[in-house]
Amino acid sequence: MLTAHHIIFDGWSTGVFVQELATLYTAFSTNTPPVLPELPIQYADFAVWQRQWFQQEGLAEQLSYWKQQLEGAPTLLELPTDRPRPAIQTNRGKHQQFTLSLELGEAIANLSRRAGVTLFMTLFAAFVTLLYRYTGEEDIVVGTPMAGRNRPELEGLIGIFVNTLVLRTDLSGNPSFKQLLHRTREVVLQAYAHQDLPLEELVEALQPTRSLSHSPLFQVMFALQNAPISSLDVPELNVSSFPIETGTAKFDLTLSMEDTSSGLIAEWEYNSDLFDDSTIARMAGHFVTLLSGIVANPEERISQLLMLTEVEQRQLHLQAIPES
Repeated sequence: MLTAHHIIFDGWSTGVFVQELATLYTAFSTNTPPVLPELPIQYADFAVWQRQWFQQEGLAEQLSYWKQQLEGAPTLLELPTDRPRPAIQTNRGKHQQFTLSLELGEAIANLSRRAGVTLFMTLFAAFVTLLYRYTGEEDIVVGTPMAGRNRPELEGLIGIFVNTLVLRTDLSGNPSFKQLLHRTREVVLQAYAHQDLPLEELVEALQPTRSLSHSPLFQVMFALQNAPISSLDVPELNVSSFPIETGTAKFDLTLSMEDTSSGLIAEWEYNSDLFDDSTIARMAGHFVTLLSGIVANPEERISQLLMLTEVEQRQLHLQAIPES
């Protein structure tokens, strides 16, 4: 068993560790000398650079951008919950997985290419549209993790590089999804250009009004997992992975997605003191329906995109039929 604290290990590090473990295990089992690639730098080199950067103009310039970007941002996204928000936030949580069909995943990728955006931007814009439809809010703030390895020298290191960016999306004017994509692209690119400021430094500088009932700046996360995870391929050994239910949730709601050879897979992490399992399952159905409508007609206004599943539409139709 390996247990690593997040202060020295992030998701990307898992792939590096697995690859090195496979190399070392193979060498040991075959009685051959292990050969690992030479590292151009060490994590300590990165830490020294980061500290020097903090002490120079980089920190001030990035902090100025984020202060301007988040000025007047809403402090709480009021999602419709199954129970009132507790006065003191809990971390009790659950997970649910769902999968998008290969056809839908390919259609989303094709839409992204035609619009000149990344897959992340399209999925993020769709997720924000879902939140808009659930809340009616036109100013939505969502967090997203960044690998933080923006130089090739950092890709082979084990360490903590990940940072969280705060993405604020303007949905005013009921734009078409295509228009929202353009807005999302600008927000994401600007955030990428200012990704080096640690989230804790931003919270400390902004000094948002604190509440024990929810996290500051944002309560909802979105992630597209693209860290390279190598398979543990060693002689005469079968290796498989299995999920672990932690029983915790870091935020009210997190949607994590991954683009795999079998299609886009997704997982909700949700605070079980706020949401029932059935509510999250219904939300997954709404998201898939929304994505199907987006790829069918990206010119449609976001308020008009179909969101109800076929089952829900039939139920509404039956309720609308007058009794004879």
